[in-house]
Amino acid sequence: MRLTPAMQKYVRHWGEMGTRWSMNRSVAQVHALLYLAEAPLNAEEITETLEIARSNVSNSLKELQAWELIRLVHIPGDRRDHFEAKHDPWDMLMLIVEGRKRREIDPTTEVLREIAREAEADADTPEQARAKIKAMSSFMDQLSGWYAQMKQIPRPVLLKLMGLGARITKFVSR
Repeated sequence: MRLTPAMQKYVRHWGEMGTRWSMNRSVAQVHALLYLAEAPLNAEEITETLEIARSNVSNSLKELQAWELIRLVHIPGDRRDHFEAKHDPWDMLMLIVEGRKRREIDPTTEVLREIAREAEADADTPEQARAKIKAMSSFMDQLSGWYAQMKQIPRPVLLKLMGLGARITKFVSR
């Protein structure tokens, strides 16, 4: 696959952003390349295009599959595995958000609940610290509940809400 200068810049930037989002640069670059590709690519094509090690490509493909951001595709007449990315930005965003919630928010919420119970039972924990721990635990529970509700709203409605921006406050009593 030949990358134009704009495509190269996109792939490089996506890799840089990936590192800021706690993702390996190569993983993010492989994802960007597959997103831009007109057709599914095999590992060799990815390796040649990005000029990164084959083992790095293999690990990146596994990680992207685990996130469900790419899928394995079989091309008739070709025994190699090919891969394609989801092409809908909304679907990609929702998969990333769900994955991060599952890997980061949910475990933190559970630990905070446990710590809040321990702090409440521990007479040596100052009341101020107990209150702050309980407040953070409650906030995380509320955040998780809000997310669960937002997931149920159909995409067209969410897009309309996003389009309203701050004007949505007109519909909410203060």
